[in-house]
Amino acid sequence: MEAHYLENWLRDAHAMEKQAEDMLKSQAKRLEHYPELRARIDQHLHETEHQAEKLERVMHDLGIDTSAMKDLGGKLSAFGQALGGMMAGDEVVKGGIASYAFECFEIASYRALIAAAEKANQPQVVQVCQEILQEEQAMADWLSQHLDDTTQAFLARAENDDLKAKR
Repeated sequence: MEAHYLENWLRDAHAMEKQAEDMLKSQAKRLEHYPELRARIDQHLHETEHQAEKLERVMHDLGIDTSAMKDLGGKLSAFGQALGGMMAGDEVVKGGIASYAFECFEIASYRALIAAAEKANQPQVVQVCQEILQEEQAMADWLSQHLDDTTQAFLARAENDDLKAKR
Protein backbone atom coordinates (compact mmCIF):
# COMPACT_ATOMS: atom_id res chain seq x y z
CA MET A 1 0.00 0.00 0.00
CA GLU A 2 2.85 2.41 0.81
CA ALA A 3 4.27 1.89 -2.68
CA HIS A 4 1.01 3.06 -4.27
CA TYR A 5 1.06 6.33 -2.34
CA LEU A 6 4.76 6.77 -2.94
CA GLU A 7 4.30 6.36 -6.69
CA ASN A 8 1.41 8.83 -6.80
CA TRP A 9 3.22 11.36 -4.65
CA LEU A 10 6.36 11.10 -6.78
CA ARG A 11 4.25 11.83 -9.86
CA ASP A 12 2.68 14.76 -8.02
CA ALA A 13 6.11 16.09 -6.99
CA HIS A 14 7.39 15.87 -10.54
CA ALA A 15 4.36 17.73 -11.88
CA MET A 16 4.80 20.29 -9.08
CA GLU A 17 8.41 20.90 -10.13
CA LYS A 18 7.42 21.27 -13.79
CA GLN A 19 4.79 23.83 -12.76
CA ALA A 20 7.37 25.60 -10.60
CA GLU A 21 9.67 25.85 -13.63
CA ASP A 22 6.96 27.61 -15.59
CA MET A 23 6.12 29.97 -12.74
CA LEU A 24 9.77 30.84 -12.07
CA LYS A 25 10.51 31.46 -15.75
CA SER A 26 7.51 33.73 -16.04
CA GLN A 27 8.37 35.63 -12.89
CA ALA A 28 12.07 36.03 -13.69
CA LYS A 29 11.51 37.56 -17.11
CA ARG A 30 9.36 40.33 -15.59
CA LEU A 31 11.79 41.39 -12.84
CA GLU A 32 13.65 44.29 -14.40
CA HIS A 33 14.32 46.46 -11.35
CA TYR A 34 14.91 43.87 -8.64
CA PRO A 35 18.26 42.29 -9.58
CA GLU A 36 18.85 40.44 -6.29
CA LEU A 37 15.40 38.85 -6.44
CA ARG A 38 15.82 37.97 -10.09
CA ALA A 39 19.22 36.37 -9.46
CA ARG A 40 17.80 34.22 -6.66
CA ILE A 41 14.83 33.20 -8.79
CA ASP A 42 17.17 32.31 -11.66
CA GLN A 43 19.24 30.21 -9.24
CA HIS A 44 16.16 28.42 -7.96
CA LEU A 45 14.94 27.86 -11.51
CA HIS A 46 18.19 26.01 -12.20
CA GLU A 47 17.72 24.00 -8.99
CA THR A 48 14.11 23.24 -9.92
CA GLU A 49 15.10 21.92 -13.34
CA HIS A 50 17.58 19.57 -11.65
CA GLN A 51 14.97 18.55 -9.08
CA ALA A 52 12.63 17.43 -11.87
CA GLU A 53 15.47 15.45 -13.45
CA LYS A 54 16.29 13.76 -10.12
CA LEU A 55 12.66 12.78 -9.68
CA GLU A 56 12.51 11.42 -13.23
CA ARG A 57 15.58 9.24 -12.57
CA VAL A 58 14.15 7.88 -9.32
CA MET A 59 10.81 7.20 -10.96
CA HIS A 60 12.48 5.46 -13.88
CA ASP A 61 14.55 3.32 -11.50
CA LEU A 62 11.36 2.31 -9.68
CA GLY A 63 9.54 1.56 -12.94
CA ILE A 64 6.96 4.28 -12.36
CA ASP A 65 5.03 5.30 -15.45
CA THR A 66 5.26 9.04 -15.95
CA SER A 67 2.26 9.39 -18.28
CA ALA A 68 -0.09 10.05 -15.37
CA MET A 69 1.82 13.23 -14.55
CA LYS A 70 -0.36 15.23 -16.91
CA ASP A 71 -3.36 15.01 -14.59
CA LEU A 72 -1.71 16.71 -11.67
CA GLY A 73 0.09 19.06 -14.02
CA GLY A 74 -3.27 20.41 -15.10
CA LYS A 75 -4.38 20.88 -11.51
CA LEU A 76 -1.18 22.62 -10.54
CA SER A 77 -1.34 24.69 -13.68
CA ALA A 78 -4.68 26.04 -12.51
CA PHE A 79 -3.10 26.83 -9.12
CA GLY A 80 -0.22 28.57 -10.88
CA GLN A 81 -2.58 30.55 -13.07
CA ALA A 82 -4.48 31.66 -9.98
CA LEU A 83 -1.23 32.86 -8.47
CA GLY A 84 -0.22 34.44 -11.76
CA GLY A 85 -3.56 36.19 -11.95
CA MET A 86 -2.61 38.12 -8.85
CA MET A 87 0.12 39.81 -10.83
CA ALA A 88 -0.93 43.40 -11.25
CA GLY A 89 0.66 46.75 -10.52
CA ASP A 90 2.13 45.29 -7.36
CA GLU A 91 3.18 42.00 -8.92
CA VAL A 92 6.65 41.92 -7.39
CA VAL A 93 5.19 41.92 -3.87
CA LYS A 94 2.33 39.55 -4.64
CA GLY A 95 4.72 37.34 -6.60
CA GLY A 96 7.00 37.17 -3.57
CA ILE A 97 4.09 36.19 -1.36
CA ALA A 98 2.85 33.59 -3.85
CA SER A 99 6.35 32.18 -4.32
CA TYR A 100 6.79 31.84 -0.57
CA ALA A 101 3.43 30.06 -0.29
CA PHE A 102 4.36 27.70 -3.14
CA GLU A 103 7.72 26.92 -1.51
CA CYS A 104 5.90 26.03 1.72
CA PHE A 105 3.60 23.73 -0.29
CA GLU A 106 6.64 22.04 -1.81
CA ILE A 107 8.30 21.66 1.60
CA ALA A 108 5.23 19.94 3.01
CA SER A 109 5.02 17.69 -0.06
CA TYR A 110 8.63 16.57 0.28
CA ARG A 111 8.25 15.89 3.98
CA ALA A 112 5.33 13.59 3.22
CA LEU A 113 7.30 11.94 0.41
CA ILE A 114 10.25 11.29 2.71
CA ALA A 115 7.98 9.66 5.29
CA ALA A 116 6.36 7.49 2.61
CA ALA A 117 9.72 6.51 1.13
CA GLU A 118 11.05 5.58 4.56
CA LYS A 119 7.97 3.43 5.21
CA ALA A 120 8.35 1.77 1.78
CA ASN A 121 12.06 1.15 2.43
CA GLN A 122 13.21 3.22 -0.56
CA PRO A 123 16.44 4.89 0.63
CA GLN A 124 17.28 6.34 -2.80
CA VAL A 125 13.94 8.18 -2.83
CA VAL A 126 14.54 9.39 0.72
CA GLN A 127 17.95 10.76 -0.27
CA VAL A 128 16.68 12.55 -3.40
CA CYS A 129 13.73 14.04 -1.55
CA GLN A 130 15.93 15.21 1.33
CA GLU A 131 18.25 16.93 -1.16
CA ILE A 132 15.31 18.65 -2.83
CA LEU A 133 13.76 19.53 0.53
CA GLN A 134 16.94 21.37 1.54
CA GLU A 135 16.82 23.47 -1.63
CA GLU A 136 13.13 24.25 -1.15
CA GLN A 137 13.73 25.23 2.47
CA ALA A 138 16.64 27.46 1.45
CA MET A 139 14.47 29.22 -1.13
CA ALA A 140 11.59 29.67 1.32
CA ASP A 141 14.01 31.07 3.91
CA TRP A 142 15.49 33.46 1.36
CA LEU A 143 12.07 34.68 0.26
CA SER A 144 11.00 35.14 3.86
CA GLN A 145 14.15 37.07 4.74
CA HIS A 146 13.88 39.35 1.70
CA LEU A 147 10.15 40.01 1.48
CA ASP A 148 10.36 43.13 3.65
CA ASP A 149 13.22 44.59 1.56
CA THR A 150 11.43 43.78 -1.69
CA THR A 151 8.25 45.39 -0.39
CA GLN A 152 10.14 48.49 0.74
CA ALA A 153 11.88 48.77 -2.64
CA PHE A 154 8.54 48.43 -4.41
CA LEU A 155 6.93 51.09 -2.19
CA ALA A 156 9.83 53.50 -2.76
CA ARG A 157 9.53 53.08 -6.53
CA ALA A 158 5.75 53.40 -6.43
CA GLU A 159 5.97 56.53 -4.25
CA ASN A 160 7.99 58.20 -6.98
CA ASP A 161 5.26 57.38 -9.50
CA ASP A 162 7.57 54.96 -11.22
CA LEU A 163 5.28 53.03 -13.54
CA LYS A 164 7.79 50.21 -13.59
CA ALA A 165 7.70 49.71 -9.82
CA LYS A 166 5.84 46.46 -10.32
CA ARG A 167 8.83 44.93 -12.06
